Amino acid sequence: MFLRMMESGVPVCHTCGEHVGLNVNGEPFVACHECNFPICKSCFEYDLKEGRKACLRCGSPYDENLLDDVEKATGDQSTMAAHLSKSQDVGIHARHISSVSTLDSEMTEDNGNPIWKNRVESWKEKKNKKKKPATTKVEREAEIPPEQQMEDKPAPDASQPLSTIIPIPKSRLAPYRTVIIMRLIILGLFFHYRVTNPVDSAFGLWLTSVICEIWFAFSWVLDQFPKWYPVNRETYIDRLSARYEREGEPNELAAVDFFVSTVDPLKEPPLITANTVLSILALDYPVDKVSCYISDDGAAMLTFESLVETADFARKWVPFCKKFSIEPRAPEFYFSQKIDYLKDKVQPSFVKERRAMKRDYEEYKIRINALVAKAQKTPEEGWTMQDGTPWPGNNPRDHPGMIQVFLGYSGAHDIEGNELPRLVYVSREKRPGYQHHKKAGAENALVRVSAVLTNAPFILNLDCDHYVNNSKAVREAMCFLMDPQVGRDVCYVQFPQRFDGIDRSDRYANRNTVFFDVNMKGLDGIQGPVYVGTGCVFNRQALYGYGPPSMPSFPKSSSSSCSCCCPGKKEPKDPSELYRDAKREELDAAIFNLREIDNYDEYERSMLISQTSFEKTFGLSSVFIESTLMENGGVAESANPSTLIKEAIHVIGCGYEEKTAWGKEIGWIYGSVTEDILTGFKMHCRGWRSIYCMPLRPAFKGSAPINLSDRLHQVLRWALGSVEIFLSRHCPLWYGFGGGRLKWLQRLAYINTIVYPFTSLPLIAYCSLPAICLLTGKFIIPTLSNLASVLFLGLFLSIIVTAVLELRWSGVSIEDLWRNEQFWVIGGVSAHLFAVFQGFLKMLAGIDTNFTVTAKAADDADFGELYIVKWTTLLIPPTTLLIVNMVGVVAGFSDALNKGYEAWGPLFGKVFFSFWVILHLYPFLKGLMGRQNRTPTIVVLWSVLLASVFSLVWVRINPFVSTADSTTVSQSCISIDC
Repeated sequence: MFLRMMESGVPVCHTCGEHVGLNVNGEPFVACHECNFPICKSCFEYDLKEGRKACLRCGSPYDENLLDDVEKATGDQSTMAAHLSKSQDVGIHARHISSVSTLDSEMTEDNGNPIWKNRVESWKEKKNKKKKPATTKVEREAEIPPEQQMEDKPAPDASQPLSTIIPIPKSRLAPYRTVIIMRLIILGLFFHYRVTNPVDSAFGLWLTSVICEIWFAFSWVLDQFPKWYPVNRETYIDRLSARYEREGEPNELAAVDFFVSTVDPLKEPPLITANTVLSILALDYPVDKVSCYISDDGAAMLTFESLVETADFARKWVPFCKKFSIEPRAPEFYFSQKIDYLKDKVQPSFVKERRAMKRDYEEYKIRINALVAKAQKTPEEGWTMQDGTPWPGNNPRDHPGMIQVFLGYSGAHDIEGNELPRLVYVSREKRPGYQHHKKAGAENALVRVSAVLTNAPFILNLDCDHYVNNSKAVREAMCFLMDPQVGRDVCYVQFPQRFDGIDRSDRYANRNTVFFDVNMKGLDGIQGPVYVGTGCVFNRQALYGYGPPSMPSFPKSSSSSCSCCCPGKKEPKDPSELYRDAKREELDAAIFNLREIDNYDEYERSMLISQTSFEKTFGLSSVFIESTLMENGGVAESANPSTLIKEAIHVIGCGYEEKTAWGKEIGWIYGSVTEDILTGFKMHCRGWRSIYCMPLRPAFKGSAPINLSDRLHQVLRWALGSVEIFLSRHCPLWYGFGGGRLKWLQRLAYINTIVYPFTSLPLIAYCSLPAICLLTGKFIIPTLSNLASVLFLGLFLSIIVTAVLELRWSGVSIEDLWRNEQFWVIGGVSAHLFAVFQGFLKMLAGIDTNFTVTAKAADDADFGELYIVKWTTLLIPPTTLLIVNMVGVVAGFSDALNKGYEAWGPLFGKVFFSFWVILHLYPFLKGLMGRQNRTPTIVVLWSVLLASVFSLVWVRINPFVSTADSTTVSQSCISIDC
């Protein structure tokens, strides 16, 4: 029914799945003229009655005059509850497989497949026969006495939306947009002046500067316009509880599978990973709804043994956290807080139990430290387990798959007898000759393992050093994902990254405040934030390559995949593509839940799986394929745990993904070291949208490299991933036009994420120009006229005003903005430059670059890592720029002293640009000089510059030589015949 409605051309209500209806003019009803959000007249009237007078998507206020037209045109309307019940009936069967999924078959459209058609008809008949007559909600309510109905009615808040959009006030946004338009106009006039007024005496320098400035303007447009519709969001956790956690009824909150990935325990300390695991196990969420999967991609026995200790300590830590509602629930960070831990605590036993828990934690730390010390030197014969058998992962590149369930299935309870969440250790199989795809491959292995063992409908992935800082973080995400009005089309909810252990001045912009508090808010107003690799809650169905339920299938006239071709380009259709298009309606009918598939025998189930070609998409595992058909997750109650473990071992085999769609269309996408951008990009191309959630208390916190060299290597890895995407078939410049589901501003944002490393080329050239001008005595700008002066002044003012207004609506401090600008230059002339060359070498010449994992532990001293200088080739370009510009300043003053008064005017313009470069590179210089016996770097810098300038002035004045003497000396020198 859903597909027929969409194919008819009439929009479908995003809330209830019905026709939006027609207005008095016979045109499709539109409630919001800003974004054309599809909502039917009944749901629109319901929203107005409930006091919601703003669009759910863009936050623009509704036109209240539409209510009269709705009442005249529609008369009696059905209630919102009836619409929601219809959408639930349609939900399972309306879901469709997005056309980007690979569904191959040797059959053609002409001959069809009679076996498949007969099988589908038999399934439909069996379902109709086995369905028991169910009473409707109205009939059930009629059987209950009115008094009991009144008692059973949910709280008023339960019927309210679980989240709302808070638009940025127009008083702040309108001036911001106006200044952006004015800046565009000024830029056009500025470039007209620059191009029509060349500098003949320095034509090469002038041409270079103009090319660089045009690229900078293009880069600014890509960064600026995706921030055109910034929004804020607010969640209502109390309404979530009122709707899904009713007293006396089973808890209806959705289950969540947590993924934590780690590789090398010597670089990612086990204690850090253990704190992340403990914070997950102690979440404020039903324990039977939480499962934590640890991916050990290094197959280290140290990681395994530390998890054994962690599972034992969790039996004490989890009840302590829930009893006293402490935050955060990672013990290392809870006990290290320099706050009044007695605030808001009223239980008399708290101090005593806290003291005992801290002692238990310190003993636990000692046991972990002992394991780490033991692991520093590997025995020649390899590691041995307690039962005397060799550790299977002694060779991290050649070992079988390993799974160990520590909690959950084993029946372990905490010290108070309460159930604990599941904790599962996973190390996928690795063999020589197989491509394992690093982190993306490990995440995909966890997707399959979790689908077999628990199959929660939602997945939250975290890096091993990102602990849960807000125990209600999952509830915040569920306010979007479980809201029937919002969550149907949401592929993931992204939280901002926040960090501990960063110096107060944030010298190297580790917090990325401008990106997380400005750019991501802007994207949230378009199609949603990009996926940043951690702190993200996924809809499992989106990872499986399915499209959003409210989106129609791609029309048969378009390509069956998000084509790399331009929109207007037509290509002859492949017969297999025509067959896949014809099969979609039959595939839709085959999607049903596990309870229905249990009604068939093994032969029928194998026929289903083979006929739908699911094996070629998801791999050779009937258990896993059956789990993908369950929209609401879950496993069969009759499933045997030992059988499931064997199947889980099977799906993490090193050859499981061969000749499947894993990494191509489903799961985490391969092809770049920054798999996060690719994965989110593919989902947005299918029509999904994402949500940005910023709770008042940060949801997750992690550690960041505060050392200069480590920070540059981290940025190098990100930039290299962007270059790889730029050179791949998934480049946003040409990928994803076929379906038309990626919005243009969203595409601009993705283009910006993959072209920003190329800014390093014009940036390093532009930063060299001031020094060249000072050394050669030439300049890139001719003598300014009055009009040119006004243009330059207007451009500088527009840049400043844009930044000020952006700070005003975003709440970011000016210090954060300045640090971001500084590190943009530092990273641009170092890490980004190397990433461009390495990316071309890797993609064109096949020369791969191996990255070391960034160390997660900091020095014992406060910010001790900040002052350590680690030599790397990334330091060479910015160091060279600093030296050249400092020499240029000295040479410029020397030249001005020799030429006289008329040379001082042009000197100040050149010195201004040179100081612009030096100021932006100042944090780099500070890091390069290290601690320097605590002498401030700025003192050293100014001392060198001033000493050089005063030396030149001293030589020019010659105070100890009189004028007559100097003339005599010069004449005597001339008379000497050399």
